[in-house]
Amino acid sequence: MQLNADFTRRVAVHAADLAWTPSPIAGVERRMLDRVGGEVARATSIVRYAPASRFSPHTHDGGEEFFVLEGTFSDEHGDFPAGAYIRNPPTSRHTPGSRSGCTIFVKLWQFQLHDRTQVRIDTAATPFRRDRAQPGLELMALFRDGREEVRLERWAPSSLVEHKAPGGLELLVLSGGFAEGGETFKPLSWLRLPPGAHLSARAGADGCRLWAKLGHLAHAQTAPPQAG
Repeated sequence: MQLNADFTRRVAVHAADLAWTPSPIAGVERRMLDRVGGEVARATSIVRYAPASRFSPHTHDGGEEFFVLEGTFSDEHGDFPAGAYIRNPPTSRHTPGSRSGCTIFVKLWQFQLHDRTQVRIDTAATPFRRDRAQPGLELMALFRDGREEVRLERWAPSSLVEHKAPGGLELLVLSGGFAEGGETFKPLSWLRLPPGAHLSARAGADGCRLWAKLGHLAHAQTAPPQAG
């Protein structure tokens, strides 16, 4: 399957307007944002767990990165409420599920295969810091290496935000909204800009809080090996 698989193009998906589609696991549904591959894929999705739903134990050969949007996600490593940011690197193993139900934003098979860095951050307990270069912009660092940067951003009401994106950029709106490219972005709207793009966006009257990833699209985006 190929969905929004041309990484040289701007893509905007307003995920709150999409229908939920079932996954192979009962009680787990998803809204796909981009995808390259079959059921095992390089994928970006919004995933919803019904109460008491659970996957069987499995290993993430290509790594898994997710942000909890609503509810509480659980596995044998702990309970992760809304605002938790998790990176499970390649070769990590767990049994994911949710007792009360949850919704997560998740990215699969987008790690360097030698990466073994585990990250677990409660963003609700982590402060934002002002960006010195842009008034009205606050940042919360989540992860950074030589390949990519992941952070939360908070934009002041009606502020103009500019980002150069030599390695590409992804944004997911968590609250509030912004306008860019003639479109209005609201909670669960997702924007992907290709390498070399320049973001020029105006926050809405209530401001905006976003998950952001920069730099990663300068590297090849490929499907994982498929079982033969």
